[in-house]
Amino acid sequence: MGILSNTTAICQFRVAGDLPAGDLYPWIAENLAKQSFEPIDHNAAEQSTGWVHLDDHRQMSFDVPAAFWRDHHAVFTLRRDQRKLPAALLKAYLQVAEHEHLSANPGLNRVPKQKREELKEAVRVNLLAKTLPVPSAWDAVWDTRTGIISFTSLSAPIIELFEAQFKKTFEGARLVAIHPYARAEALVADELKPSLERANLATSEAAIDLIRSNQWLGWDFLLWLLHRTMTESSEYRVTRPGPALADDRFVAYLNDRLVLMSAGEAGTQKITVAGPQDHFREALTALANGKRITEATLYLEKEENIWKMTLKGELFHFASLKTPKVTVEKGETVDERSEKEAAFYEKMFVLDEGLQLFDSLFATFLELRLGNGWGSELARIEGWLAGE
Repeated sequence: MGILSNTTAICQFRVAGDLPAGDLYPWIAENLAKQSFEPIDHNAAEQSTGWVHLDDHRQMSFDVPAAFWRDHHAVFTLRRDQRKLPAALLKAYLQVAEHEHLSANPGLNRVPKQKREELKEAVRVNLLAKTLPVPSAWDAVWDTRTGIISFTSLSAPIIELFEAQFKKTFEGARLVAIHPYARAEALVADELKPSLERANLATSEAAIDLIRSNQWLGWDFLLWLLHRTMTESSEYRVTRPGPALADDRFVAYLNDRLVLMSAGEAGTQKITVAGPQDHFREALTALANGKRITEATLYLEKEENIWKMTLKGELFHFASLKTPKVTVEKGETVDERSEKEAAFYEKMFVLDEGLQLFDSLFATFLELRLGNGWGSELARIEGWLAGE
């Protein structure tokens, strides 16, 4: 699911480190070209990873702005071609090679260990040469004004691959994940920053510590939002910068699917409540018994536009993110490149607006959670869970 798909997945990073002053275009272009993708169709290499064009994964030249530059966005795709050999296939062909070696050397009862390793490698290389590589691709959009990169995979190994490739490509720069605490730091008002720092349960600045020690951010946010969904107005106002106008109204609510978990002596217990919900009775029972909401389907609505996503509470990753539809016109009289660029800008507009609404929603929660009103709000939520 690429960035231009109607439904995609998004995780975000902030670019940190030493970047050149002024225009980033020549620096980005030069470094993308150095680490561009190299095909392995005509050799026996097992894997190749590098950068290609967003619009055409067969193109890997970054010598003109149209290849990757869109106004203040740098857009590129991480492509990995990989050959995979089934273990059973390798074993079968190795047995044939060993049998042939023993037939040619009748004095041997079995193949020596070193020779067996040589045969295994020869068989593997031979099979790889006959196996077509399988391509995979993931898009990245770098907003050079904000320094934020959106990446279209939520798989931990793929994210790790992207981080490593980015660091290898842009020497001196690194990616910092925008997890719940990092997002809170960026959104919270100055007068509430001391409250956020006091609430921080991490003992270091390591990202993994900030994530694991501050899971309360996701838990409390989703619990608060569910309570608001069921008992109060679901209307909010835009408070963060972006395409939508300040103070515009929008609606936010949870529906369709919740994932709840608890950890105890018996291990981690997980339940999924799926389907359109009227009263969330099953979820309320689980919450009353100590479970936490860790994942939920979130809807954001503004005028006729609807954004739907699965919010991962621990990391604030956006899975199955469906934005208002963006279409690419086709036809003999249509300039395909111009139409694709127009679709990109439209997609960025609706994607940025959806994330602006989400940040406004989270900022509203933070103002309450870190302010003086959380005690009374929590009492209302607990009374609601108790059926009062």
